[in-house]
Amino acid sequence: MVCVSGQFGGQMAGPGMAGPFQGGAAHMSGPPQKKLDPDSIPSTVSSYLILTQVTEDDQAKRGGQVYATNLRGQVPPLVTTDFTVQDQGNASPRFMRCTTYSFPCTADLAKQCQVPLGAIIKPFATVPKNETPLYVVNHGETGPIRCNRCKAYMCPYMQFIDGGRRYQCGFCNCVNEVPAFYFQHLDHMGRRVDLYERPELSLGSYEFEATLDYCKNNKPASPPAYIFMIDVSYANIKSGLVRLVCEELKTLLDNLPREDGAESSTVKVGFVTYNKILHFYNVKSALAQPQMMVVSDTAEMFVPLLDGFLVNFQESRAVINNLLDQIPDMFADTNESETVFAPVIQAGVEALKTAECSGKLFIFHSSIPTAEAPGKLKNRDDKKLINTEKEKTLFQPQKGVYEQLSKDCVSQGCSVDLFLFPSQYVDLATMGDVPTHTGGSIFKYSNFQVEMDGEHFLSDLRKDVEKAIGFDAIMRVRTSTGFRATNFFGAIHMNNTTDVEMAAVDCDKAVTVEFKHDDKLSEETGALMQVSLSHYLVLKKFYLNSLMKTGPLVGSAELSTDDRAHQRLIATAMGVEDTQLLLYPRLIPLVRQRSPALSSPVRCSEERLTDAGMFLLENGRSLFLWLGQACPPELVQRVFNVPSFAHLPADLSSLPVLDNPQSKKLRSIIDSLLDQRPSAMKLLIVKQKDRSEMLFRQHLVEDKGPHGGASYMDFLCYVHCEIRQVLT
Repeated sequence: MVCVSGQFGGQMAGPGMAGPFQGGAAHMSGPPQKKLDPDSIPSTVSSYLILTQVTEDDQAKRGGQVYATNLRGQVPPLVTTDFTVQDQGNASPRFMRCTTYSFPCTADLAKQCQVPLGAIIKPFATVPKNETPLYVVNHGETGPIRCNRCKAYMCPYMQFIDGGRRYQCGFCNCVNEVPAFYFQHLDHMGRRVDLYERPELSLGSYEFEATLDYCKNNKPASPPAYIFMIDVSYANIKSGLVRLVCEELKTLLDNLPREDGAESSTVKVGFVTYNKILHFYNVKSALAQPQMMVVSDTAEMFVPLLDGFLVNFQESRAVINNLLDQIPDMFADTNESETVFAPVIQAGVEALKTAECSGKLFIFHSSIPTAEAPGKLKNRDDKKLINTEKEKTLFQPQKGVYEQLSKDCVSQGCSVDLFLFPSQYVDLATMGDVPTHTGGSIFKYSNFQVEMDGEHFLSDLRKDVEKAIGFDAIMRVRTSTGFRATNFFGAIHMNNTTDVEMAAVDCDKAVTVEFKHDDKLSEETGALMQVSLSHYLVLKKFYLNSLMKTGPLVGSAELSTDDRAHQRLIATAMGVEDTQLLLYPRLIPLVRQRSPALSSPVRCSEERLTDAGMFLLENGRSLFLWLGQACPPELVQRVFNVPSFAHLPADLSSLPVLDNPQSKKLRSIIDSLLDQRPSAMKLLIVKQKDRSEMLFRQHLVEDKGPHGGASYMDFLCYVHCEIRQVLT
């Protein structure tokens, strides 16, 4: 996949015509002041003053419209705006979104502006159905055409000269010969006459069909494998988790990702159970019963069987279902509470290596690995370190075994997804290190109960198994002269300073790139960047204060170390849309909800709540339904099937299915929100002045944080005073 963007600075030669390929703040306090009107304070969701209604204004002006990418320097619509992209030579903002679209010409100017120079790249971003999918370009046995010097791929910013026989690279200015098969005449404006017949010459984002030269070991990629690895220690058996996972897999495996138009998936599957030893299962289709093979020596991990471990689900369905029925009963009487973890990942890597394929490990785990084995961990959760210089050590992974595991996984194209069900500290900073560096995901369900949390977990699992994903990916960011990519952040691994390695990449993962000047930029030619990703595709002003109140940055003993580590790990690979929502949740009033569309969000503050109101709050990770004490009894009756607010039970986490307009409308709104988010959000119903309200109020980011952090007003006053001091 190639994405090209040349949107910085003044005018530049490039495509401009439509063609057939359209596609802690805790200690801050302001000086004594008069009471400020909250509506006069800037906010991302205020709908009261024209100058402050940022998202509402952008949606009103640009919502539902077509955004054409051919104009240089234009700022795309906000991520909160519903718009359609028409690719006319620069990459869609869904794939690449920059921190600024007017790039400073010099490093000194950039330093004075103090604007971060970077881009958030989402290679597999979901393309809406009303937009043209990426075109695939095939240059035959010669492979993609690239610059001889910098290796940039053919794109709309290559300038053809000498009657079309040569082209000048827009990135390094090298003049290259045009291959004979690719030659085409130029028109009176110096453009190839086949400009709009070739996606790579007229579009900003497209895919190349690579040759064997681009494949590992010059061999076609084998179908990937999904290995399900289930912790069958006492805690998971007792909670019912093991039985829940096994029951779900019997139907979920029918929905493995598949190539477009294919009748079935080519993804192979394998199964491992473990506590302090590992059990591998032979589920070959010819068997009448699955066979177990045990590996008790976890110091030197190996896979005890080759044939029959990784199989096609459709062919081995009967044997696999038999195994999934047996697993909960096989370990029903276990008393084993110790577990291993690093050997489990190592076993998965070895299995993929033996099968010469890439793949993903789905690990269902519940406790800190204390069994004697490589990767054994100790409890290092020391609350005395909070708000000290050594606090950061709590979130730094323990090196050694896990660091090497990350390298092994990336080398093999092995992604690790960790589903964690802890009841106490598990050192998530270390356990999450491998998933973080392999393009994997971490899902955490503290104090898991099947009745309360089962559907939330299963929803996450279904989305995770079914989504499109690419394996064994390498990304390179190329820039035109004058600036370069210097730092990379995300669910990635880097062996050198240029190649971004990802064991896997999916539609929810983003990579953030930081740029720095190494020379003066030309205003005439501007600045270009090109992102290339080679992979084996499986198939298809204000936020700073909010950031300071997030778990990773708030030093409070009331927040668990694992929770803070989890929030930090998931945030590193988020795209712009998910990050924006995490830092400023949507607070939506519902009582007067009559329109089919959602009401406009209100400012995320306690002052917007009303005793007679009902509000939804969501941040992409959590979903709350808040009810005021004076909520109309008739509404409570229609939504919850109880007479009044006082009759609502505590810890309610679901809505009854009732046959009335109010119930249907609310459930439809919630279902719509859940479909839009990359992971499931557990619904928590909160009654005003109830105990659970404290958790809800943590997300009212304009107010003073319960664990530290200034209110938005105090923060603005503080910033204002600091600016005045600098100016005077």
